Amino acid sequence: MCFGSKNDAGDTDAPRPAQGQQSYAPEPKRASVPPQYHQQQQQPQPQQQYQQQQYQQQPANHEYAPPSGPPPSHHPPPVSSGRDEFAPPPGPPPSQRPVGNEYAPPSGPPPGHRVDDYAPPAGPPPGQRHDDYAPPSGPPPSQRHDDYAPPAGPPPGQRHDDYAPPSGPPPSHRPHDDLSYVAPPPGPPPADNKPKHEWETLVPDTSLFPPPPSFFSGFDRSPANNATEAEAEAGEAWCAQHPLTAPITLDPPAAAALAAHNPRLMQPDGFRGSLTYSAPGLWTGHTTRDACDSTIIAYPPLYAVTLHSPLAPHNAQNGGVKTIYYEVQLTSARNRPQGDICVALGFTALPYPSFRMPGWHRGSLAVHGDDGHKFINDRWGGKAFTEPFVRGDRYGVGMTFRAVHGRIEVEVFFTRQGAEVGRWNLHEETDAQQDLPVTGLEGYHDLSCAVGTSGETGWEVVLDPKRWLYRPVGY
Repeated sequence: MCFGSKNDAGDTDAPRPAQGQQSYAPEPKRASVPPQYHQQQQQPQPQQQYQQQQYQQQPANHEYAPPSGPPPSHHPPPVSSGRDEFAPPPGPPPSQRPVGNEYAPPSGPPPGHRVDDYAPPAGPPPGQRHDDYAPPSGPPPSQRHDDYAPPAGPPPGQRHDDYAPPSGPPPSHRPHDDLSYVAPPPGPPPADNKPKHEWETLVPDTSLFPPPPSFFSGFDRSPANNATEAEAEAGEAWCAQHPLTAPITLDPPAAAALAAHNPRLMQPDGFRGSLTYSAPGLWTGHTTRDACDSTIIAYPPLYAVTLHSPLAPHNAQNGGVKTIYYEVQLTSARNRPQGDICVALGFTALPYPSFRMPGWHRGSLAVHGDDGHKFINDRWGGKAFTEPFVRGDRYGVGMTFRAVHGRIEVEVFFTRQGAEVGRWNLHEETDAQQDLPVTGLEGYHDLSCAVGTSGETGWEVVLDPKRWLYRPVGY
């Protein structure tokens, strides 16, 4: 510590205290230490005693000797001048502090001897515990009696209620006359408990119905007589060159002849035989042995669309129905065996090839007498229909046109000796794969009487209704 100013400095030594004067040693202050260290602080340590002796025995000629006079702490308290603010802190200087109070350990035992730091959990260590992964209560699964225990009761093989046999001895042990195991249950059968349906009275006996029409019954060839393929091709070529004509309007003489049932039969080209007008509505004809196939056509047509169409308003009073019909009497067939008479009865739209039989080409139909087949635009073998013609019998053919829901339904019927023996609907039996179209016969074209002949025959064509054996509806 420096006293005075820089100007006071000189070569003379600083004043030293007098020899023998007791030096002042301030009483050390006791630091606050734990009670367990009080006894140790009462006895000064040898090192402290040595330091004090060394301090007191310093030579007098030390160049840093303390100034004369008491230390500042023994000076009388000066007048307050602000110098107490630099007073040393209380207590002994650091060099005189007892050993052991610097950086004293905290109270209590050291961390290695503490019981509450990182204390193990209560109980034995994990290796000695008995509650970790302890097995469940009860015996082990291998010794349990309730796991996968069989159901109550005897096993299925020893049960007596599953698929138990019926009561009584088996059938093989029953008496031969005991049929109780096949006997019906008591009481009437279940069917008798319901009211019986009287279907027999509602549904007629189908065995009395006529046989159904024969489909796919067409013949490739007739079993009696057949034309050549060249003649058939010639007829098809003629039809291709002469298409069907539209309905015509009859002039007054033709309309009058038709009203009197007195049409005229026209002899075809190449006709071999005779054709004679015998009476109004009656014609007689005969062909020779070498006569070829031919068709005799009447004019005016028996069905004229302008006069007879069931769709025409003026025919509404007739119920929209029109029937045409004629008969042929067979008089002779000298060069033909019995039942082989080449005469055909039918109708045709105009024009038609006169060197062919009716029914073989478009717009025509006929029933042939040599085999009894019907032909509808069919130049092959026709379809079975009736019995072959017999000399001396009278046959008739007719067509009925009826208006149904704005269109015309056509039916064809055939008679023998004044009785109807067959009828068919024009469209009912048509097979799209084998039958050709019926264009010209559906009531939208004029239709004429067409009588076919071949070989030696004799016949009469009856057009007068008064001479008919069969009287159709409308006449």
